[in-house]
Amino acid sequence: MPTHDIATTYETVRKRSLRLAEPLCDEDCAAQSMSDASPVKWHLAHTTWFFETFVLERMEADFRPFHPVFRMLFNSYYNGIGEKYPRAQRGLLTRPTMAQVRAYRAQVDERIGQLLATRRDGGREHLSLLLALGLQHEQQHQELMLTDVKHLLAQNPLLPIYFEAPFTAAAAAASQSWIAFDGGLRDIGFAGDGFCFDNELPRHLEYVAPFALASRLVTNGEYLNFMAAGGYSKAALWLAEGWDWVRAQALQCPVYWRRDGAGQWLEFTLMGQQQLDLQRPVCHLSLFEADAYANWAGARLPTEAEWELGARDAAVVTGDLHPAGRGELAGLTQMYGHCWQWTSSSYAPYPGFRAAPGALGEYNGKFMLNQYVLRGSSCATPPGHARFSYRNFFPAGARWQFSGIRLARQD
Repeated sequence: MPTHDIATTYETVRKRSLRLAEPLCDEDCAAQSMSDASPVKWHLAHTTWFFETFVLERMEADFRPFHPVFRMLFNSYYNGIGEKYPRAQRGLLTRPTMAQVRAYRAQVDERIGQLLATRRDGGREHLSLLLALGLQHEQQHQELMLTDVKHLLAQNPLLPIYFEAPFTAAAAAASQSWIAFDGGLRDIGFAGDGFCFDNELPRHLEYVAPFALASRLVTNGEYLNFMAAGGYSKAALWLAEGWDWVRAQALQCPVYWRRDGAGQWLEFTLMGQQQLDLQRPVCHLSLFEADAYANWAGARLPTEAEWELGARDAAVVTGDLHPAGRGELAGLTQMYGHCWQWTSSSYAPYPGFRAAPGALGEYNGKFMLNQYVLRGSSCATPPGHARFSYRNFFPAGARWQFSGIRLARQD
């Protein structure tokens, strides 16, 4: 990417992170609702740490850190960098303050700008590549900021509203149809000249049997039918580990669903608590729940190769902080911008995958165990971040992300 383009993109992405924090008070930004989530303040500092550690420390003449302890404090999981502050204790960090974190971001941004303005040697291309990775990393954290703060606000009996916006009823969902795809040897993985993460490579051949994908995502109303049919009480529908997971937590519904005094279903959203809209896609489901629903519906979850083949010609859309309904549209829809879609594929390296040397090689490869792949993007995914080869991944029990269900079957 040309230097002037990366400079513009850098400014745009960095400003968006700060805008996402604007509806929140400092107390909101410091709290941590569970060990899987992080405070907004930590996200803002960690994404800045990435640029300070992997760009400025390597390339800036006479480098001096903003604060020497930040190197440990905001290191997430990079063993090659050194000591890390415990993830589950990030909510204990009352210091640095939000004002200090903003000052940290401003200083690092200024220094990155100076580096871009003065870099004239053969390292300019390498600088652009590092910045591109850092910006994609920050966009991942922008989505996490939204999902983490949603989980945080949902714990509060005041049911705080993050984003003041009308929550209008969706149009009636179109009838589900099946879109058939031919089988055969197919190229899977990233192709093109733009950015991709290392786990999207190398492009390789996979055999895929003929299959069909559901034309849209499963709706709240359809999932409610699954619940009414005893979906959470029938062991035969569930993977063994999933059944143990359900029983241990006495689960009966998706994570943000509640009943009011009259027995009506409500859903907590970033726009506050709302009446459950039966036409919108069901979201915040674990792999266990998605798989159990698919079994109940007489279908299955797609493999990630099947999903990728189906999505290549699908339109990439940007969400509005909650999955939207789908009207009478032809073909395969809601592939992007609504819910991440669970696949039945374990998160594993593609044939020939090699992690990059050094600490940056820890970005994806070391997590290729006990995780499942999700594809697409969600209503919280930043604009321009989605692509058909993107491989998101979470443990089977994770459900605080905007994760939903796309059904598949053998054709």
